[in-house]
Amino acid sequence: MSAALDLSPEAIVLREQAAPGVVRLTLNRPKAYNALSTDLMRQLQAELDAIRADRSAHVVIIAASGPGFCAGHDLKEVRGLPDRQAIEKLFKQCSTLMQSILALPKPVIAQVHGTASAAGCQLVASCDLAVAADTARFATPGVNIGLFCSTPMVALSRNVSNKQAMEMLLTGEPASAQHAREIGLINRVVPAADLAAATLKLAELVASKSPLTLKIGKEAFYRQRELPLAQAYDYASQVMTENLLTHDAGEGIDAFVEKRIPCWKGE
Repeated sequence: MSAALDLSPEAIVLREQAAPGVVRLTLNRPKAYNALSTDLMRQLQAELDAIRADRSAHVVIIAASGPGFCAGHDLKEVRGLPDRQAIEKLFKQCSTLMQSILALPKPVIAQVHGTASAAGCQLVASCDLAVAADTARFATPGVNIGLFCSTPMVALSRNVSNKQAMEMLLTGEPASAQHAREIGLINRVVPAADLAAATLKLAELVASKSPLTLKIGKEAFYRQRELPLAQAYDYASQVMTENLLTHDAGEGIDAFVEKRIPCWKGE
């Protein structure tokens, strides 16, 4: 099932119902390689905020139109910023957007084709899961133009090892999809022709789970990894206790014992 896309000229983020429980957001500045202009980031933020309150949306896919996924910040726009305050506002907007993806109580999957560069690579790293075409490439090339990819570094360094992240950041050299998978930046590599279908299949699999359990699990994952080991176990134990007391946990266990498909209520 797929709803019609909004193809109006102003729609630089397209939203569609890709399948039951699955919303696809498509970056739609193809001539600019979907560079993260302030307008695009504002529209993407608005869509994520709306999805947060949408009980019918269980999983989000972020895809892109045109020849590549995302070229990073719109450098023409960046060079036109009038002062320090405007520059700080731009990076604050981008940082808020990336954190909104992590804070969204629904899994977000990046569907990557072409190149994901700089803040585009940051966007991929900020998503919970990522599926890439075998022709995709990933880079943090700011060092090549005298502008170190400091904000992309935050997301990148939370996905891959220090040395792998530093190699990408210090050299600016692109990584192949296969290498990106090997270092943990993405989950799956598929033929380019199969990208949309493979991403949707993964999204539908995740969307078939209890939406409450997905919310609990995503929040717990990101909170526990910032804690020392003993505190992480204490926190995770409390989360499991609260989770076990929910309807969906009881329903899931009963369904497993009774060998039937569970009926989730999201509570």
